[in-house]
Amino acid sequence: MASPLQSLIATGTKLWLDSIDPDLVQRNRALGATGATSNPIIIADLIKTGRFDQDLLRLMRDGLKDEDIAWQLTDQLVRQAQRVFQPVWDATKGDDGYVSFELDPLLEDPALALPTAERTKRYIELGKKWSAGHTNRMIKIPATPAGLAAVEDLASAGVTLNVTLIFTPKQYAAARDGVWRGAQRRSTLATFKSVYSIFVSRVDVYTEQHVPQLSPAAQGLVGIVNAKKIWQMNQQFWADKRLPLKQEMIFASTGTKKPSDKAWKYVEAFAGSDIETNPPATNDAVEASLVAFSRQVDQMPSAEVLGEIERLVDLQKLEDVLMAEGIKKFADPQKALLALIASKRQDLAK
Repeated sequence: MASPLQSLIATGTKLWLDSIDPDLVQRNRALGATGATSNPIIIADLIKTGRFDQDLLRLMRDGLKDEDIAWQLTDQLVRQAQRVFQPVWDATKGDDGYVSFELDPLLEDPALALPTAERTKRYIELGKKWSAGHTNRMIKIPATPAGLAAVEDLASAGVTLNVTLIFTPKQYAAARDGVWRGAQRRSTLATFKSVYSIFVSRVDVYTEQHVPQLSPAAQGLVGIVNAKKIWQMNQQFWADKRLPLKQEMIFASTGTKKPSDKAWKYVEAFAGSDIETNPPATNDAVEASLVAFSRQVDQMPSAEVLGEIERLVDLQKLEDVLMAEGIKKFADPQKALLALIASKRQDLAK
């Protein structure tokens, strides 16, 4: 009998891990995970364990600044995860087996107030730098004005992109169109692969706070409905492009935020297609659930619920609020990571 995660994968979902902890990567690979993603919070949590003190000491003795240490350690951990998933990439000829590497979140820090053109230029430079020489590394870039302005040039340069921090169909379409314009400037589309990370649970947190008038039948479903509509857009756009590799949605932010929700609420909703990046705790809860998953990604709630959501949820306001929060959640963890490394420097020097 298939385990819950095996049943999820059997529906057609690719399971990626929202962590690059080497131990968790190995464990979740054994459970069927075929990719992973990273961010500064994950790196900071790993540093806090003390397991990487020797790596930090080595980098400090090499004379590296805190910021450079953060990027060197991130690169090291992403490389380790890439090695685990490289056989998947080889077996699928580049359609799976990736590990995402997030570009510098401080480019979006409101306190720095960098001009959009300067941020775009830096995204392009960093995207090329951190992707060079890698087959199964995706460069994660946010769907901010500066990030969206960079994706065409990065895609044309052969960089494999994961456009993240997407909340609305408008953002998705801008990201997709920019990537596709860039891809068409390549000499070949044989290795063209892109993914678009739509955030789910944050949308439902938003509607509880800002759209309390939604009925109980609709409240808590907006994130799912929104992501499924974007998934449908993605399916339709690429259907006639005849590309060798799939251009896919990543259903991200799949950990539930509401204690009363079952831990696999979002995992179950998107079963059947594309990619889910689940936190390790969510995968553990799914595996312990004894649930047998079936295809749900193309199932929508009633026309009445859909109509209510369309009538009451202002997507532009939702995007404005969640992007403001998202940029803060983007930059603050990088600042915290740098502060942690500075603190570690003092502790390890004793």
